[in-house]
Amino acid sequence: MTGTSSDAGKSIVVTALCRLWSRQGIRVAPFKAQNMSNNSMVCRDGSEIGRAQWLQCVAAGVEPSAVHNPVLLKPGSDRRAFVVLRGRPAGELVAGEYATGRRHLAEAAFAAFEELSASVDLVVAEGAGSPAEVNLRAGDYVNLGLAQRFSLPTLLVADIDRGGALAALYGTWGLVDEADRALLRAYVVNKFRGDASVLAPGLDVVTERTGMPSLGVLPWLDGVWLDSEDALSVGRWRPAADDRAGRLSVAVVRFPRTSNATDVDALAAEPGVDVRVTTDLDVCREADLLVLPGSRATVSDLGWLRSSGLAEVVAWRAGHGRPVLGICGGYEMLAQWIDDPVESATASRVDGLGLLPTTVTFAAEKVLARPTGEWRGHLVEGYEIHHGVVEDDGAFPGGTATGAVWGTIWHGTLECDDFRRAWLAEVATAAGSAWTPDPTAPGFAARRESMIDLLADAVGEHLDHDALLELTLE
Repeated sequence: MTGTSSDAGKSIVVTALCRLWSRQGIRVAPFKAQNMSNNSMVCRDGSEIGRAQWLQCVAAGVEPSAVHNPVLLKPGSDRRAFVVLRGRPAGELVAGEYATGRRHLAEAAFAAFEELSASVDLVVAEGAGSPAEVNLRAGDYVNLGLAQRFSLPTLLVADIDRGGALAALYGTWGLVDEADRALLRAYVVNKFRGDASVLAPGLDVVTERTGMPSLGVLPWLDGVWLDSEDALSVGRWRPAADDRAGRLSVAVVRFPRTSNATDVDALAAEPGVDVRVTTDLDVCREADLLVLPGSRATVSDLGWLRSSGLAEVVAWRAGHGRPVLGICGGYEMLAQWIDDPVESATASRVDGLGLLPTTVTFAAEKVLARPTGEWRGHLVEGYEIHHGVVEDDGAFPGGTATGAVWGTIWHGTLECDDFRRAWLAEVATAAGSAWTPDPTAPGFAARRESMIDLLADAVGEHLDHDALLELTLE
């Protein structure tokens, strides 16, 4: 499964197929040889993988592990990425090595694919970016490089919502070389709005010129914003229309190097809570709650927070009792000081915002864990992905709190329904909002399951998935 661009819908289609085929009794599993994303998840065995692959495993009904995403690259700057190999830290990759210095990563990915293939009936492999990035073809092992190694028929996904889908399909087919072109067996169009018959003449031309048949057109599905791996997808929720008298507004700071942005998905799913990802000073000042999310470059993003004027907004909110939540890197920024010789290689301590009585020292060993705790009698579960060791008192799950400022090193805590709703009620009181939780609303896990089922139903209705399954048997 590859796409004409990033965020074309590869992850969503793979998720849908995993659920659809697992319903049919097929032992199916997802695979992505290499993922480049700062949205990740810790599996129960302590390995770290891309968030999208974790979700695909949930859809397939298999236990997530690093075999499903053997190589994860986490960008730390425009020219450097941290390598996670089979779920564990494995050094760095700089820009000059991306096309030529990944042979060991490729071999690890190929070995993982063979291991996974031996344990299930069908592997649905997802590519990355686009196979038309011919400048990277020599070192590719996630798109047509993987397909060539294992003779995999390849489905091409195009996103019509961004425009130019027909040209993207034809252009992708035209740019790749003849051997790779033979593996492009079919295509689908994603995110179409309106009457699909209007598109049919264009698809006929694409098929005529490329020989690739269309296996269907997926409609635009409103209300689907599953755990994403792509920065392009951050903040795509829409407030649900309801007649609640009080609403709670949440502003999430968009850091240059935001990580695990999916932490706030659960807030956006809560009835009456409006979430906006932004850098607007006024929005951040006026929101009922301001969230500083995770960061892959805490010291650098803290500097940006100061230069943008947002640090002053955070300090103003704390001084006026306006709620602030810091998560992982955002929590570290709220500390008294940060000593980071690991990710930023800063020679001296950096002053934090000084809003929480904590200090942060980065250690070479990365913490990957699935902790549990309690708050106000509510069970809290989360996951840890960090080098920063925070000295705190544990007054808040995974962290601490002072006044209306909370901080936690744990990701994922907001997915715990009872905890989230009780804490948001406290936030609303501090902010002077009339919002109250709706105890009858579906929980976050249930919302996620309904979205997966919605995707699977749409694929079942609009794509020729039987023809796609036949391709895998050739």
